[in-house]
Amino acid sequence: MTFHSMWAELLPIGRNSASGGYRRFAWTGADTECRAWFRQQAESRGLTYELDRNGNQWAWLGDPAAGDAVVTGSHLDSVPDGGAFDGPLGVVSSFAALDELRARGVEFTRPLALVNFGDEEGARFGLACVGSRLASGQLTVEQAHRLTDGSGITLPQAMEAAGYDADAIGPDPERLSRIGAFVELHVEQGRALDLSGDSVGIASAIWPHGRWRFDFRGEANHAGTTRLVDRRDPMLSYAETVLAARKEAQLAGAVATFGKIAVEPNGVNAIPSLVRGWLDSRAADQPTLDTVVTGIEKAAREYAEAHGIELDVVRESFTPVVEFDHALRDELGRLLGKGTDLKVPVLGTGAGHDAGILSGTVPTAMLFVRNPTGVSHSPAEYAAEDDCVAGVTALADVLEGLACK
Repeated sequence: MTFHSMWAELLPIGRNSASGGYRRFAWTGADTECRAWFRQQAESRGLTYELDRNGNQWAWLGDPAAGDAVVTGSHLDSVPDGGAFDGPLGVVSSFAALDELRARGVEFTRPLALVNFGDEEGARFGLACVGSRLASGQLTVEQAHRLTDGSGITLPQAMEAAGYDADAIGPDPERLSRIGAFVELHVEQGRALDLSGDSVGIASAIWPHGRWRFDFRGEANHAGTTRLVDRRDPMLSYAETVLAARKEAQLAGAVATFGKIAVEPNGVNAIPSLVRGWLDSRAADQPTLDTVVTGIEKAAREYAEAHGIELDVVRESFTPVVEFDHALRDELGRLLGKGTDLKVPVLGTGAGHDAGILSGTVPTAMLFVRNPTGVSHSPAEYAAEDDCVAGVTALADVLEGLACK
């Protein structure tokens, strides 16, 4: 199949007709359809298909046990009403790149694997990169078992409902030890390539980033009969904290976002008893990120005290700065610049990826495909057809240089 036919086949799965965005959440019907699509693509090419203990899908060319394998791929799940390209572009491109290599008639000297990592976005259970975190041991079995979705369903319950044995999850060092290099292709989540005029770039590093939960607890009361001076309204402290987050991030040249909120009792005519907001913050280096988050929490506590509100702050996840393997990154630059005087741009990113999680265990690198709008995690996310094809060619060139004679 061509890139275009594969893309067209995957495009309708999990799409919400009202928003135009995607709702491919882990261990739901849409996720199951995406997984079936991956397996069908693998088997139609004569690849050896495997589902690992953590629900990640693998398609192997060559002996999986031989070691020193070259692996490529990404993920197929989405954020709520996300775009079509974040994740799926890397998976579809991996199959298309393999097809191109076979058309070139190359001889593989190392095993090659294509992968779909499960629950990368963390949209359902609140933690990103669950599949790769479990495999690398960065998420323990006990921690995974405590993950719940908005309906109170635990991760093990969701996996079992989808027909998977949740008792099997856990670190998978033997599998990761077989990988000699992992290269993930991804749509750029920014406009650096659009501004430079390049179709493809190479990642240098992922900014340190994390998620913090702010619980503001006040007192529920009647919205129409309670005097303003008698209120303990946690929404006020939350709103002031949102503005403080913007100010702290702006001063530091970082980013900070309160993008998710839960309110109790959530009635139009009721003063809330609880406002729970989730902060996502990222910066180019650790000291800057620490300064931003500390500043936000300090401001939140001052606002809470002024309004008689109790505040708890919990760090739910954190990923330190990821410097991709320099030797592998330089090799990608050499392979993509071969025979030309052009230098492939190297750029950092504030977005997290499975490649970042795996970087502490195996040599990893990333390719970015131009996104002309810079918009991501939105139905407006976009990459032009020519750039997608250029990405496939670049990935094929890299895989040929790493895994073939």
